[in-house]
Amino acid sequence: MKRLLSKFKKNVQKAVLLLSALVITITFAAPAIAVGIYDIPNFDPNNWIVDQGDIISLSNEGKISSILEDLAKRTGNEVRVVTIRRLDYGETAESFTEALFKKWFPDSEAQANQTLLMLDSVTNTGAILRGNESDPLLSDDIAQSIANETLIAPLRNGNKYNQAFLNASDRLNKVLSGEPDPGPPEIVETTRVGIDVPKLEGEEQGNAIAWIIGLLIAATVIPMATYYIYLAVQPSSEG
Repeated sequence: MKRLLSKFKKNVQKAVLLLSALVITITFAAPAIAVGIYDIPNFDPNNWIVDQGDIISLSNEGKISSILEDLAKRTGNEVRVVTIRRLDYGETAESFTEALFKKWFPDSEAQANQTLLMLDSVTNTGAILRGNESDPLLSDDIAQSIANETLIAPLRNGNKYNQAFLNASDRLNKVLSGEPDPGPPEIVETTRVGIDVPKLEGEEQGNAIAWIIGLLIAATVIPMATYYIYLAVQPSSEG
């Protein structure tokens, strides 16, 4: 019996150490996903979306790419969409977008007909930047309205990323095609009525990590509790 008890104790200790290591790994791995401009691929003229935030579905990525590709063929005005999971420490949406714009389009000639729309999915902050040739159509006011009112504001009201990016690309398409600006979509305030409102898509990964950590902690505590209960009843069972 003592041999069995000793073996059981060793197995519990191994399980505790393994699960503790997993918890530490998962907990401290999350901050490592911060993104700097050098984590973004080099410019590809055939790529309209860089979705490192993993928040745009494949079907909607195809729709948006088709819209932007058609815009470029018809007008010469090009729009790129970039999403990231988390800005690097000390970086802002504006500074990141400006640095990436200069990395992809290093001179005024390359920048002239380009527009870059960026979103950080952790904070739901973003920025937009465009070249000089887009100025007559895409004014400062309209550009900021697209970033803040068409893309970001609906997200903060619980709308999904896919629809927000579709709305932003549609509005950019119309404005850069010389059509009247349709303005931002109407935001309908949502109210909780005794039910849970679904989480934003960008929160799903964080929730999954929380569940994993919770399950691992439970898996650690339960064997330890079982072991100590076993020790408590062992003397009486021997008697």
